[in-house]
Amino acid sequence: MRVIALGFALGAAWLQTQAALPEFRWLWLLPLLILLAAWWPGRGVSRSLPWLLLAAYAGFFYAGWRAELRLAEALPRAWEGRDIVLQGRVLGLPEATPRGQRFVFEVHRPATPDARVPRRLMLNRYIDGDAQDFVPLHGGDCRRLTVRLSRPHGNVNPHGFDYEAWLLEHGIRATGHAVGEPMAAQACAGEWRAALDRARESLRARLQAALPDRPYAGVALALAVGDQNAIPASQWILFRHTGVTHLMSISGLHVTLFSVLVYGLVQLIWRRLPALALRLPAQKAGVVLGLAAAALYVALAGFGIPAQRTLFMLAVAALAMLLDRAASASRILALALFAVVLIDPWAALSPGFWLSFGAVAALMLAGHGRLGRRAGWRTWLSAQWAVSLALLPALLLIFHEVSLVSPLANAFAIPLISWLAVPLVLLASLLPWAILADLAHAVIAVVMQGLHWLDALPQPVWQGAEPSAAALALALLGAVALILPRGMPARWLGVVLLLPLILPRLERPAQGELWLAVLDVGQGLAVVARTATHALAFDAGPRYASGEDAGGRIVAPYLFAEGMDKLDGLIVSHDDSDHSGGAIGLLASHRPAWTAASFTGLPSDMVSPLGQAVLGQAPKSLPCLSGQQWQWDGVRFEMLHPTAEHYRRREYSDNDRGCVLKITSRHGSVLIPADIERLGEMSLLERLPERLRADVLIAPHHGSATSSMPDFLSAVQPRWVVIPVGHRNRFGHPKPEVVRRYLDGGAQVLRTDRDGAVLLRLQETGFHWVDVRMRDARYWHNDSCAM
Repeated sequence: MRVIALGFALGAAWLQTQAALPEFRWLWLLPLLILLAAWWPGRGVSRSLPWLLLAAYAGFFYAGWRAELRLAEALPRAWEGRDIVLQGRVLGLPEATPRGQRFVFEVHRPATPDARVPRRLMLNRYIDGDAQDFVPLHGGDCRRLTVRLSRPHGNVNPHGFDYEAWLLEHGIRATGHAVGEPMAAQACAGEWRAALDRARESLRARLQAALPDRPYAGVALALAVGDQNAIPASQWILFRHTGVTHLMSISGLHVTLFSVLVYGLVQLIWRRLPALALRLPAQKAGVVLGLAAAALYVALAGFGIPAQRTLFMLAVAALAMLLDRAASASRILALALFAVVLIDPWAALSPGFWLSFGAVAALMLAGHGRLGRRAGWRTWLSAQWAVSLALLPALLLIFHEVSLVSPLANAFAIPLISWLAVPLVLLASLLPWAILADLAHAVIAVVMQGLHWLDALPQPVWQGAEPSAAALALALLGAVALILPRGMPARWLGVVLLLPLILPRLERPAQGELWLAVLDVGQGLAVVARTATHALAFDAGPRYASGEDAGGRIVAPYLFAEGMDKLDGLIVSHDDSDHSGGAIGLLASHRPAWTAASFTGLPSDMVSPLGQAVLGQAPKSLPCLSGQQWQWDGVRFEMLHPTAEHYRRREYSDNDRGCVLKITSRHGSVLIPADIERLGEMSLLERLPERLRADVLIAPHHGSATSSMPDFLSAVQPRWVVIPVGHRNRFGHPKPEVVRRYLDGGAQVLRTDRDGAVLLRLQETGFHWVDVRMRDARYWHNDSCAM
């Protein structure tokens, strides 16, 4: 069973790495594999191998079949961007955003004739006019909405979060926004789910009223009803640094420990009631009610997928106990793994899947074969050490950072949060006693104080480059060796096997070479330029409607994964949020040695609040000025624009005052003109026409009609043009006539909305480029990038 479950899970996971779904005609091999497995000679490992392959084959095609069914539920292209009237329900707790609300909407029927839409949608609703007049939607509301939809599309970057994969796993097959005001509707299906969502909103409101203006009220809400949006970004950073992110919401750990708590209490009470104990043994009563408590807690979480996985695992363990089957812990874990993948074949796309099963496996391995008894605190610390060590490779692969204080943080935070805070929070949300909420908040405050102390240590977190497949495999073997009991032969080799992970050999540009990454940040710009020993960021992308920014969500993870934990410079071209919105996050994560911006030194009334915040956080800020130049590793950087005159005269727009950078290497040159428009291009043509020639042009102003004049393009003569642009953006960028100009000039055109991030290498072996959407293609990307 263990081999079959592992093979089935690996097969389903392998399907998620494919660029296209398999052809099902190859299923004819399945009977042959069954015969091979049944008749295979040998014992032990050799006997298990054919069963592993058979199960992997079955899991691969099972996941492919499920994926084909889900992809079939697609929004027809003819209905993209059109007004469609729908009736349905708001699912879960709507998320408040800086510009309105974001929520999942389950469609019950389209009211627009002939309209075909997927069953589940992700919608935004924006504040139009006075925010005080905005009436928010609530979980369970039955509404009639007018919406404009598009097929799933997300940014595709190296080492980045795959939003399209997340939508696929959650069954969301279209995204969009509501138009106009929602109308009340009747006769929506799914009343039981609506009642649950209304109950969750009521519990959330009760806790909010009990903890007004408390600093950690958001954590209490997350623990009670799974509402993570109430936790501020600064606290999430603290949790990440100390390795306790999994504790600050309804996680698998909390569901499990809450179930165990109920299980123990029920047994304690049941044994003191002989009439009940005669009808049903106390242990089985504890199992039934413990599982029921876990199911109730998962319901409070809104049946989130991570919580569902934990419930499936507990159900398998409970079933074995109820049937009096003396199954080993590893068999129960294998059955749970099989059940989770059978129900959710996309589980491998979720970091929580690997981390939760990996943590349980590490605890089982750490406790296996140990003799004698140790003090409770030593056992607890050893468990934290084992889990942290076992998850080290996965954390570096997924998040590119590891908390060095995580074992200590979890050692005191897990019992306080899981055994005290969670029960108190649940009681406070159900009972009208304010002291319960106060006690829960006090417990959380104690934990937070300890986390702040750990975060104040000199090096609480370590960022590392994304490991290679070989380094990852060696590190997993090393972690297993170190977790084994003392006395095992050659256990010290585990340290050696971890070295390629901790000290990786990173690919870097050679002397005189230039590597450029034009990241896919949507409607905005973020470029990373690398030389042999230096790195520069030109713009940091936008701030999104959700409140997140591209600097923290896209640029910083890319830099960490590439082995860069610090920037040598940051240029913020101008004071528009699609270019400067991510700068604050990037200043915090990568501490650039200097920052240059076109709004440095301007009067405060000419600088936006966001621009002022950027300048306030930058340790050393300089104005961009034509004539500035420097050289790194044989590569020359030259600022061509703006001039001092552009700072003195108010009539210049932010776009035409923007920084323009030219980078020249031995093997080619790149021109980055940000958002300059006609006046900016004319200024460059008048002053520096001979300096504009470049092999690569980052399209001015995202390919708008106000830029890329024919004379400017004639001076640049690019061979490649990269257009940083958002998918189906409201500005209509790039304009078709501008793209035609690029093509007529003989340039090859790349677009981030179609190609994802574009990686360019100007090196001795020639000019090389990679569009990441093609390189990292997955079967769910195929339909989203058609233009």
